[in-house]
Amino acid sequence: MSNCMSKLLPRDSQSPITRRKFLFATGASVAGFNLLSSTALKGAARLSPGEKLNVAGIGIGSRGGADLEEIAKLGHNIVALCDVDENYAAKEFAKYPAAKRFTDYRVMLDRMGREIDGLVIGTPDHTHAVIAMEAMRRGKHVYCEKPLAHSVHDIRALMAAAQKHKVVTQLGNQGHSSDAIRQVCEWIWAGAIGQVHAIHAGCDSYKQVYCQIPNLAKLNEPHDVPKGLDYDLWLGPAAFRPYSPLWVPWNWRGWMPFGTGTIGDWICHVIDPGFWALELDAPATIHAEVSGYDPAKHGLTYPPAAKITFEFPARKARAPVKLVWFDGNNSIPRPEGFGPDDKVPGVGAVIFGSKGMIVHGSHGAGECYLVPQELMDQYSGKNAPAQKIPRIKGHYWDWAEAIRSGRQAGSPFSYGGPLSQVALLGLIGIRFPGQTLHWNEAQAKFTDNPAANPFLNPPYRKGWRL
Repeated sequence: MSNCMSKLLPRDSQSPITRRKFLFATGASVAGFNLLSSTALKGAARLSPGEKLNVAGIGIGSRGGADLEEIAKLGHNIVALCDVDENYAAKEFAKYPAAKRFTDYRVMLDRMGREIDGLVIGTPDHTHAVIAMEAMRRGKHVYCEKPLAHSVHDIRALMAAAQKHKVVTQLGNQGHSSDAIRQVCEWIWAGAIGQVHAIHAGCDSYKQVYCQIPNLAKLNEPHDVPKGLDYDLWLGPAAFRPYSPLWVPWNWRGWMPFGTGTIGDWICHVIDPGFWALELDAPATIHAEVSGYDPAKHGLTYPPAAKITFEFPARKARAPVKLVWFDGNNSIPRPEGFGPDDKVPGVGAVIFGSKGMIVHGSHGAGECYLVPQELMDQYSGKNAPAQKIPRIKGHYWDWAEAIRSGRQAGSPFSYGGPLSQVALLGLIGIRFPGQTLHWNEAQAKFTDNPAANPFLNPPYRKGWRL
């Protein structure tokens, strides 16, 4: 997946931003499905209900291209395409011959700003923030792939900017718009499994992408930058490293200067149902266990196996919740009480309550069901709980219709930011294996480990700022 960058000024030092200051009001909405009044988005361009959006895509070679295709299927106009790798993006450029092409996204916004209503960002993780911030400053609505940003600081800055500029935002956790995730929420709210106390979640996919330890010894091999790739723009705010085909264009996901490993790539899909239903917000503690991994030797990449435990304090009527994340060679353990036909998801979660369990897959709780079978009989079909969350036509439809109708989308940065933050806090925990890090959400810092705090806001390369 390629991206499109331009040089910016040095980043100013900024104080930590408290998440709670930037939450959208949800008094008239249902747990994350935020409907804003028509005046709430007055800072951005408004469209008539039936008007087509003019959308630009940035970083279109892979996931971004798939996102853009979904927008196009809805009948909206793809007016501009931007990518730093003309070869990797060639197939996507060919799909939209009428769209204007760019390498630098700021040049695109300078030349076509008035023609663009919204941007789809599908670049590597380390460039999400600078692009999304520039777009929102210009009053553009933003659809951004997950995780929202590459650092906790940048997540909070984007949440603040989304509220300030009154734009419609949507995180690329596509399953958030599914019927299944709504079913899971409604089961939990109806008390189908009783008081929820734990979630076991994980991902065992793409192990050779996320763990690049075997390739660490190859990093000093010299390689010429391929023709058609603007490598300086690809690096963007990341510290300079000589070009390597080990990370461009695909495997950057396993290299920590650019990606966020298994947990960053998957947690926004996998824990979304429990996070939404239980209003998990921020954990109080993070404790990481790793195997086959030494942060001092292998810190440029992700572990081959991780188990990360997050403790979420009690909130409102909800009891404390322990979320345990398993990835790579660490699989979700088989729960006691599973029947012979129940399968532990390789990518998914088990939500534990005092009366039973909910088992579901990734991307919006796919193939969700209740354990034991008696609960499934009691809470499914004609006995299913009353629907409390509106069913919608899809994630991309939701973002586009939110822009046209003057409301917020279902997974805005005010929701997707805290969801992404869980992953990034876990990623910091991996650097301090065996230690319990205590997180103060109001102060946006670890209170017991000063060495961990610099990872919340790593410096940008000289010549860049958020």
